[in-house]
Amino acid sequence: MDEIKQIFRDKQFKKLFVGDTDNTLIQFFRYLFVGGLATVVDWGLSFVLFKFVFGERFAVAANSLSFVAGLVVNYLISTFWIFKTSNVKNKLVEFLGFAAIGVVGLLLTMVITWGFKVWLEDKTSAYQMIAKIVSTAVSFLWNFFARKILLYTKKEEK
Repeated sequence: MDEIKQIFRDKQFKKLFVGDTDNTLIQFFRYLFVGGLATVVDWGLSFVLFKFVFGERFAVAANSLSFVAGLVVNYLISTFWIFKTSNVKNKLVEFLGFAAIGVVGLLLTMVITWGFKVWLEDKTSAYQMIAKIVSTAVSFLWNFFARKILLYTKKEEK
């Protein structure tokens, strides 16, 4: 927290965007941008595939491919800009761990959406948007902190 206070006190906002850091708050701030961009890629590609390539019959395929594209974008930018030090030396294993955490986030989204459907469907037609907002926030937090802790936190050497 002292590093963040120093950045604001000295008006060195560039440090929020540039340079390597292990500071969780700075990494979280950067992850907001990366997660947002990955979401735009996911949703945008899903729309294009659904509307112009596969059509309505293959919505699951469109959403699956767009999810993978968003995941790859998230991984590439995260490992280039946010998380420089990995606990995993093999890049394929690192990506698979990164992807597995993303799949858990997707499952959380599905469960939360289902829960809001059961809870609110007969009360409001806005249940899907409420579920989307809540599930996006929960999934975002899960993805960031699980990746930070499991893949990118320096382990203490004994």
